[in-house]
Amino acid sequence: MTTSSSLFARARQCIPGGVNSPVRACRAVGCDPLFIDRAAGATMTSVEGRAYVDYVMSWGPMLLGHAHPAVTRAIQEAAARGTSFGAPCPAEVALAEAVVAAMPGIEMVRMVNSGTEAAMSAVRLARACTGRDRIIKFTGCYHGHADPFLVAAGSGVATFGLPGTPGVPADTVRHTLVAPYNDLEAVRRLFAAHDDIAAVIVEPAAGNMGFVPPAPGFLEGLREVTRAHGALLIFDEVITGFRLAYGGAQSVYGVDPDLTCLGKIIGGGLPVGAYGGKRRFMERIVPAGDVYQAGTLAGNPLAMAAGLATVQVLREADYAGLAERTRRFAESLAAIVREKGVPVFATHGGSLFTLFFCAGPVTDFASAKTADVGRYAAFYTQMREAGMLFAPSAFECAFLSFAHSDEDLARTLDAARGLHF
Repeated sequence: MTTSSSLFARARQCIPGGVNSPVRACRAVGCDPLFIDRAAGATMTSVEGRAYVDYVMSWGPMLLGHAHPAVTRAIQEAAARGTSFGAPCPAEVALAEAVVAAMPGIEMVRMVNSGTEAAMSAVRLARACTGRDRIIKFTGCYHGHADPFLVAAGSGVATFGLPGTPGVPADTVRHTLVAPYNDLEAVRRLFAAHDDIAAVIVEPAAGNMGFVPPAPGFLEGLREVTRAHGALLIFDEVITGFRLAYGGAQSVYGVDPDLTCLGKIIGGGLPVGAYGGKRRFMERIVPAGDVYQAGTLAGNPLAMAAGLATVQVLREADYAGLAERTRRFAESLAAIVREKGVPVFATHGGSLFTLFFCAGPVTDFASAKTADVGRYAAFYTQMREAGMLFAPSAFECAFLSFAHSDEDLARTLDAARGLHF
């Protein structure tokens, strides 16, 4: 079979940078990407035939593990009936009902095709509902690659060291105000200085600067200040929705947003996004109202079937048990690294965790950037050589799934004991 290196060489001739999403190129960790042939459970197998314990899990969606039988069966049965109709299908209604039932802040939901599209549409709706133009986002939080969000973004932008990107008009980003994550006073100052803020959009638990939980009172404060100023509060739960808990971060922290963005898990591994919220806002969307948004493949039968099968299994899943396993694993992994004299600060929540190679604490993007990316690269390459796949970026989360076995975790900890820095 063709090797990863030969495939990457071919890809660079016809795909920019050889990849279809930048971080996959593995430049930040000083190596070439692996090309994957297949995956099952918590294991991915490269085109060379080598198996790896996977802690990327497709960047979050595979909470049940790869190729879960119920999800695979749902996709196969849906594909046999047709892959796209350009018309409503029963599964989109059932998935919408499941999302509304699970998420405290969602009374109605509109399916789209990506998290980027969900965030972009939610902000458009917030602007229409308030008659205002400005939004507030947080440094290091990533809400997709739509123009208004590529200001002080995290994740891939941080990995490549870019403050933004060429091609975004200055007139677009001038409506985006930026505050440090977990800094409620900075948000209050922005509201005091501007009377035209439509919305605050936030990852309720940040996942694009590594995993950074909200400080006590931060989300509650955002809810208070947005209500006081007539602005909407948008939770970007593309990562945390159905992963931090079945009801998302909003159920964990008990804060009720006006609008919520979803993705990843609700597609069961297929491309998907959604935005939802209070009925009085969502009924402004065409054709119920006057705010335009459309999509040819939105609500397509394959993604809807995969997402519905996933959330049906998750409804009965032991989230608390997985969160405890994640905590123990993350803390054990950090302790092993610390024993080697290397500073490391571990964060975790639900089935997400991050090892920051710094003394910590990490509470925002500025403190996240104090982590030693060189040491992370050494961690990544050695763990990969040992058969463990982590994200090829110091600014991404690691993900556990219900498919990870105790043996997988033990093997990973054994591999970490052989690390050298």
